Amino acid sequence: SPSASPTSTAKNPCGPVTVKPPAKPKSWSAVPAADTAQDRTWTVTLGTNCGDIELSLDGRRAPQAVASTLHLVREGFYTGTPCHRLTTEGIHVLQCGDPTGTGTGGPGYNYGPVENAPKDDVYPAGTVAMARQGGNGSSMGSQFFLVYQKSSIPSDAAGGYTVLGKITKGLDIVKKIAAGGTETMSGDGKPRWAVSIESAKTRDA
Repeated sequence: SPSASPTSTAKNPCGPVTVKPPAKPKSWSAVPAADTAQDRTWTVTLGTNCGDIELSLDGRRAPQAVASTLHLVREGFYTGTPCHRLTTEGIHVLQCGDPTGTGTGGPGYNYGPVENAPKDDVYPAGTVAMARQGGNGSSMGSQFFLVYQKSSIPSDAAGGYTVLGKITKGLDIVKKIAAGGTETMSGDGKPRWAVSIESAKTRDA
């Protein structure tokens, strides 16, 4: 796959951010029931200011993560949320799903354990996986990461990272965002080009 190393000459693929998150994000006390994923495949379209990114979510292999994600999409939780973290060295991911943009926000609940993690710790390009705190398999909430280049992410005490689906359209958009690097041009930080989820819709595949 093409290199995703940041370059100062890369062209910004994104338009201006037009939707902001609410001053007080929605929150819930209860985790959505896993069986609402219905053992099915679901399609979620993230409308970003950089273009649409379509995801296929596997409700059979990751029912709890998919059930939670579908709930958040339907409730409009992701509308206006920035993609707050880009990693271009060691691993190659764009992290999104925190309405506060700080990396500490969530939907008011956490869940676990880890589901459907790869046994070899390898996450192919196009993988959609849940972010969590290191060593804590029950710390998943709303944040997820998009793998734009094959990455090996070592397991810790809690295991690997829940793979809830894959990117079916728009991987090229994520790669273009990654090509811009971070604001500080380090290997990990806020994307140089502002990226925001301006809409999120779901339908069963």
